[in-house]
Amino acid sequence: MRFALVNSVRCETSPGLIGCCPGCSQPMIAKCGIHRVWHWAHRGKRNCDPWWEPETPWHRAWKDQFPSEWQEVIRRGNAGEKHIADVRTENGLVIEFQHSHLPTPEMAAREAFHRNMVWVVDGTRLSRDRYRFLQARSSFRPTHMKSLFVVFWPKEGFPSTWLDCAAPVFFDFEGFGTANETSEKNRDLLWCLLPGRAEGYAVVAAVSRGMFLDAARKRAQIIPSQKIMEMVAADLRRERAATGLNARLWAYAHPPPRKWRNRPFRRRSRY
Repeated sequence: MRFALVNSVRCETSPGLIGCCPGCSQPMIAKCGIHRVWHWAHRGKRNCDPWWEPETPWHRAWKDQFPSEWQEVIRRGNAGEKHIADVRTENGLVIEFQHSHLPTPEMAAREAFHRNMVWVVDGTRLSRDRYRFLQARSSFRPTHMKSLFVVFWPKEGFPSTWLDCAAPVFFDFEGFGTANETSEKNRDLLWCLLPGRAEGYAVVAAVSRGMFLDAARKRAQIIPSQKIMEMVAADLRRERAATGLNARLWAYAHPPPRKWRNRPFRRRSRY
């Protein structure tokens, strides 16, 4: 954790400090090593929030874009359940930054608990994820709305774990780096996979970091997902009606993923 209570004051860690957890009031010790970001840790194996996970410099870089009072906010459910949100804005929007693999049941549980939330996923965790996305990017179909695309094969460009989320998922395929590591132009875009499908298509929005941060600070929703999905679905229905194809033939009209094209036929061997 980044913050603990020291003499009832919310403080960041520093060598020699002793504090207590703002969630469970148990003692915490300052971890100020050279291999990981400085943080507070419970004494022993205790963890008051089973959803909590170790932070990386990527987590800290994102959380630093928001006021400290919005970070690590304790939320309580109706049944007494208690969890810590990475960021919760003054408009009630929860932002969860996810680097490590997340099991599907826990993902669904977090979405049900926080409700009004978005994910920001580190797309650089696995070495091939960014490459796969760049390869699949050419198959994105633009819509009449700027920076909005439809994708019939989203699993070709995005990690399969995140394809069926109930909340918008913003993929960060560039990460935070210095100006010498990555140009500002290349680091500017986040790719948001909206929840649900529009006539069988996934809908993806290209959002600049500046727009994301500005919307997160000022609004209760970064993207009006439901409204956008309805508009895209209506456009696709009109397009399908103009071709005279029914829904089944419309689905067959899409080409297979790139990796399946031009693949030589191989007869199965019999034993």
